[in-house]
Amino acid sequence: MAIYSSVVTFFQNGGAFMYPIVLILALGTAIAVERWMFLTMTMAKNKALWNAVTPFLKSGNLTGAMGVTSKSNAAIAQIMTYGLNRVRSARRREDIEQAMEESLMEILPRLEKRTHYLATFANMSTLAGLLGTIIGLIHAFTAVSNADPADKAELLSASISIGMNCTAFGLMVAIPLVLVHSLLQTKTTELIDSLEMVSVKIVNTIAERSHYARPPVGSAAPPAAAVQVPVPSGA
Repeated sequence: MAIYSSVVTFFQNGGAFMYPIVLILALGTAIAVERWMFLTMTMAKNKALWNAVTPFLKSGNLTGAMGVTSKSNAAIAQIMTYGLNRVRSARRREDIEQAMEESLMEILPRLEKRTHYLATFANMSTLAGLLGTIIGLIHAFTAVSNADPADKAELLSASISIGMNCTAFGLMVAIPLVLVHSLLQTKTTELIDSLEMVSVKIVNTIAERSHYARPPVGSAAPPAAAVQVPVPSGA
């Protein structure tokens, strides 16, 4: 109960700018939770789809692989479907690579969506805290100027202590937002790297199973079991 009273007193002494900082905290928390859940679910779906498609790729059954990817809503499914569809009309390996790169460019904005707002909210929280403190100090000095000389030192000390609450609260909100923004950026980068790695593996597998990578004359083509498609981390 004492902690609750201390928090309420701290908030009340911070002035009117405490309310915008609370709003920033609420918005930042909502975005952080939504982005973390989205990225975590995306990574889980990608890994599950890759495990389901790998047997078809090892056996060279591209039609079966496309049947699995076309029914999935995972991020990796769109990339693989683009590449497998382009096999029918592509004349060069580069055509398949371009199709998968185009699909990856469509997916990237969904992965990075709203994450940059966290850095903006952190800056806004800090600035709002400083502004609230400055305005509080202006009112404090104005009030002290009209006070009794014997009470000026005590009033000024109390006013400065109250004014600093706003800056302290702004920093308490900004620091976690900066940390969460960094964690989400790292998680997004890992996910993008895994998608790029999967794209390369898919292109290599398709090339090995098609006329884009015919073995030299006199050499035997590698058996189906020789094509290894390891599961990438994070995919």
